Amino acid sequence: MSRLLVASRNAKKLAELRRVLDAAGVTGLELLSLSDVPEFDEAPETAATFEGNALAKARDAYAAIGIPAVADDSGLEVDALNGMPGVLSARWSGVHGQDAQNTALLLAQLRDVPDERRGGAFVSACALVSAAGEHVVRGEWTGTIAREPRGDGGFGYDPVFVPLGSDRSAAELTPAEKDAASHRGRALALLVPALRALARPHFT
Repeated sequence: MSRLLVASRNAKKLAELRRVLDAAGVTGLELLSLSDVPEFDEAPETAATFEGNALAKARDAYAAIGIPAVADDSGLEVDALNGMPGVLSARWSGVHGQDAQNTALLLAQLRDVPDERRGGAFVSACALVSAAGEHVVRGEWTGTIAREPRGDGGFGYDPVFVPLGSDRSAAELTPAEKDAASHRGRALALLVPALRALARPHFT
């Protein structure tokens, strides 16, 4: 059994990766989170791109713990806000991880924006760093921003994001529906070949 460190303390991200691996038939990987390993100094997310932040997190985790590490950086890019909140999505209201406050601020900023200009996309960059090298992939999920939150599933901006072609918010989708379409699901799916190679026993 090979070990893979998911450089996050978000149990939902760990579960999402496990579902993606199970759907792809990838076995032989034991997933660990940052809560399962000794603490180390994590560099602040200061890159200008999702890819830069994801790669920095995966590199830090791999260097500190010594086992292959995967990390993601994701957020919401809103057309009417020139692509913001973008890499600042998790701390849009000033404090990291305050989902309700971040969403409330976003909706306030879009209050006078007409429906036809409320487009946006969730973006996820995932990075895998191991002895075999570095892989960075990107997934996008387009849709529109609703005028009020709907649903209690998911996390972050899910309750106000309505995927293209759907009449339900991301927070109203089942986990399987979200995995099949979401930005992180798409990015993780692109990592499956590298993760499958990681899970495969190596004989010398």
